[in-house]
Amino acid sequence: MLEVQKIFTHDLELGMYVSSLDRPWLETPFLLQGFLIETSEEIQQLRKHCTFVYIDSRRSRVRPESIAGKVRDTPRQTKEELFAGRKLKAYDDGATWRDEFEQADQALEELSQGVEEIFSETAGGGSLDMVKVRKSVEPMIDSILRNPDACIWLVRLKQQDSYTYRHSLGASIWAVALGRQLGLPKSDLRSLAIGGLLFDIGKLSVDKALLSAERPLTEPEHRVVREHVRLGAELVKDSGLMNQDVLDMVQHHHERHDGNGYPRGLAGNAIPIFARIAAIVDCYDAVTSHRPYAAAIAPSEAIKMLHQRKGRDFQPELVEEFIQAIGIYPAGSLVELTSGEVAVVVAEYRTRRLRPNVMVMLDANKQPVKEIKLIDLRKETQLEDGRPLDIVSGLEAEAHGIDMAAIKI
Repeated sequence: MLEVQKIFTHDLELGMYVSSLDRPWLETPFLLQGFLIETSEEIQQLRKHCTFVYIDSRRSRVRPESIAGKVRDTPRQTKEELFAGRKLKAYDDGATWRDEFEQADQALEELSQGVEEIFSETAGGGSLDMVKVRKSVEPMIDSILRNPDACIWLVRLKQQDSYTYRHSLGASIWAVALGRQLGLPKSDLRSLAIGGLLFDIGKLSVDKALLSAERPLTEPEHRVVREHVRLGAELVKDSGLMNQDVLDMVQHHHERHDGNGYPRGLAGNAIPIFARIAAIVDCYDAVTSHRPYAAAIAPSEAIKMLHQRKGRDFQPELVEEFIQAIGIYPAGSLVELTSGEVAVVVAEYRTRRLRPNVMVMLDANKQPVKEIKLIDLRKETQLEDGRPLDIVSGLEAEAHGIDMAAIKI
């Protein structure tokens, strides 16, 4: 049984410990962020202000079985409900991935250079240049609006020296790709791009030895690293930025759906919606990247991990939209075919998740092919011997010694 359970307020009992609400505490009359229900009046107040709350069984005075018996499935929220007040639209591809490739390459080069300059200036004690931030993300947003395939392919090839730079670049792109899938207007995509770029900027003020440690951190060291949230929020506020959605991403990207995140232990709808998006893209980009203390995992494995953790760490509806946005095998993913060949996914992974276009890099003996070939798995379904031609599995980045940065279209 989970230690923190979501319960509708009409099922509350005396002796239950409320750890989180379905809205920010400041929007309610409760003075304490987390309290034991001791009076029927407190239950009435909770029912008045909240639809559901999160109960911590460890700190409750009722039997865990009593709590478990009252757990209800949360009604699914539509995109329109998640983003009430925003006019959503369905985006169509305005270019093929080949046509978009050159513009995407230029957009990511501008973004990459911008990230390094912005972070270097900030790390040196300068103020956060929001004009440069906005200018850096604009071409990338436009490219993803036309066709996300090219940017998603290219971001997997970018190899900045600093994980922090690379992670910020990736998170920004994944956030915009998810926002496009959700149908958010361009102004919101810009907020997602900036928030994705900046939510870890506070790490510039954290001891680099801790960030690059190849060993488990001690609890005091973890507390130091977690300070990057507060430090990042201060940097963004000091820049004069008034965008609350961006600030939410910086302040709350480590909150978790079940209330077990930090810094405030928010849960469910109490976590700002853009921060819920930030949490997903932060996790996905981190686990698919090489980090000092962990090797990258295959994108398909990362998708499986997100799916397993939905409802616990991440909002289920947003996880499912993210999977729709990038596919099981995103562009730039290495895959092994039933032929034994190794290929990289290049396009149409969103609408044809299991049968995209792939570029074969290694033959069945895992040797470089003499001539790179493109295979449309929707059209080519069988091998010469009659066996089916399918993707067997996703591979981690740079499997079999493949240099992703050297791949040319």
